[in-house]
Amino acid sequence: MKLTFALILALQVSVCVWAQDWPEPDKELVEKYEGLKAVFFKRIVNAFEKIKAAIEPSLESSPVGAQVKEIAEELKKRPRVESIVKIVSGVASELAPVVDKARMSLLGAYGMYLRPYIGEHLDKAITNIKPVLDTVLPHEG
Repeated sequence: MKLTFALILALQVSVCVWAQDWPEPDKELVEKYEGLKAVFFKRIVNAFEKIKAAIEPSLESSPVGAQVKEIAEELKKRPRVESIVKIVSGVASELAPVVDKARMSLLGAYGMYLRPYIGEHLDKAITNIKPVLDTVLPHEG
């Protein structure tokens, strides 16, 4: 009973928080965020590709690697795995608008309440860390 009450209360609070009208973010802030996000994902994908390329030859030559590959292929063929993938992708596509709205609300709140105070410092920090990231985790292959 207590758990149910706590769950209902938490859902009510979360609905009230997101129902509030947050300020719209500036177009310049959204473009800057989208650019940084795209570069970040490129860095992650590039790092994953490099790690995969480095590990793949050693896995293919070892018996354990062949077993892992065989298990992965077998799992892909199972109907339960296929249905789980469909359910997860369906839930993700349903939640995408909610996540986008939450992201824009947070960007708007940042732009209105925090950016005047910390925006310049955050911009300098990002600018200063870019050369380090370009060396350690480049975004171009």
